[in-house]
Amino acid sequence: MTGQAVWRRVCAAGQALDLLHARVTEPFAPHVHEEFAVGACTAGREVIRYRGTLHYAGPGSVVVLEPGEAHTGGPADPPGFVYRVMYPAAGLLSEGLLSEGLLSEGLLSEGLLSEGRGRTPRFREPVICDPVLAAELRSLHAALGEIDPLEAETRLAWLFGELVRRHAAPPSCDFEVRGASRVARLVMAQLADRLGCPPALAEIATEAGLSRYQLVRCFRAEVGMPPYAWLAQHRVARARTLLERGCRPAEAAALTGFADQAHLTRWFRRVVGVTPGAYRNSVQDSSPHRRRS
Repeated sequence: MTGQAVWRRVCAAGQALDLLHARVTEPFAPHVHEEFAVGACTAGREVIRYRGTLHYAGPGSVVVLEPGEAHTGGPADPPGFVYRVMYPAAGLLSEGLLSEGLLSEGLLSEGLLSEGRGRTPRFREPVICDPVLAAELRSLHAALGEIDPLEAETRLAWLFGELVRRHAAPPSCDFEVRGASRVARLVMAQLADRLGCPPALAEIATEAGLSRYQLVRCFRAEVGMPPYAWLAQHRVARARTLLERGCRPAEAAALTGFADQAHLTRWFRRVVGVTPGAYRNSVQDSSPHRRRS
């Protein structure tokens, strides 16, 4: 039973995803979920009865409960605990299943692809100590519904893919990132060509013959950042050119695919260090034409 709870349903990675953010002060009754439950505590400790054993979860750990598994949950200590939980369908986690998946010339063999499809990952323990994934889960949970679709799809693919790769049982084999350069060039070309309305990650992954998770891993290995971050920086570079030509920030935002001027400003400050307006004024003030007039 929850003291305070907010339940949201968002559209992410092309499907509905339920989210719960709750302060729990009393135990839940035994129950099951049709989907996975993947969560992380932000304060306090939770005690879970799962497969006949008690498990304890706190900040820095990730809780993974498989579909159809009866369980209970409640505070391990008074006054309770706070957690964020996602309820993804099994298909979102299945993309992280890799069985000796080797990238050759940027493509997986059909045999390896078929092994990863239609399977559901299994986890030996419901509580996993992984502070990096726990922090990303908390951050992404809070951001979903506010960030753009490509960022949401990329971060979800990475989160669930890494969860499966690192912790599913039996352990998944890692794959060699050969041909990552070719995959990265394909992704950058697709995103740059459709700056205002970028394709979904799933669309690009299908063309490359990869899962979304594999595509993100290849791109990060080659470029050093996920696709949505590269797209934002590419948009900022285009916006800088427009601002130098005299465009107002709102016009530059619209022409480069940002949702609005505020969206451009957030990314512009992260990349350039100043606001678009300050950059435009500085460039114009220092131009030879301005100095002569």
